Amino acid sequence: MAEDPLATVHRLRALVVELHLFGAEFARIHGLHATDLRALIYLLDAERGGRTATPTWLGERLHLNSASVTALVDRLEKAGHVRRERDHQDRRKVLIHVTPEAVQLGWSFFGPVIENATTAIGAYSERQLNAIHRFLTDMQQSIDDARPRATD
Repeated sequence: MAEDPLATVHRLRALVVELHLFGAEFARIHGLHATDLRALIYLLDAERGGRTATPTWLGERLHLNSASVTALVDRLEKAGHVRRERDHQDRRKVLIHVTPEAVQLGWSFFGPVIENATTAIGAYSERQLNAIHRFLTDMQQSIDDARPRATD
């Protein structure tokens, strides 16, 4: 018999809380603000996806104004986690890149969790993985759909 949908929602919420606490521990150990860690995650995901990350792009994702993004990137750059670079096609545009040192720092902490997760994922069939991917996409969409929107 299938699990009650509300029980699944609670299990998902518990997983999200555990991941958040795990990330908060990493941030605490390395003197990062919670927003700094979220920024690094967005920047890493952008690089993995072949997307260009700019301060404007990062601010949109983190719901931060320009001054706050500048302070955030300044902190991350000072700590050696990111570097700024001028776009070669449009010199007015600033690109943000995660440094190899920051990537290594992340792997040293999150690597065991990622390894455990990929091992667990490897036990599922392609059909099951497709269902998991659909489920995760649907859950992301449910959050996006419930997010309050600005009204004019």
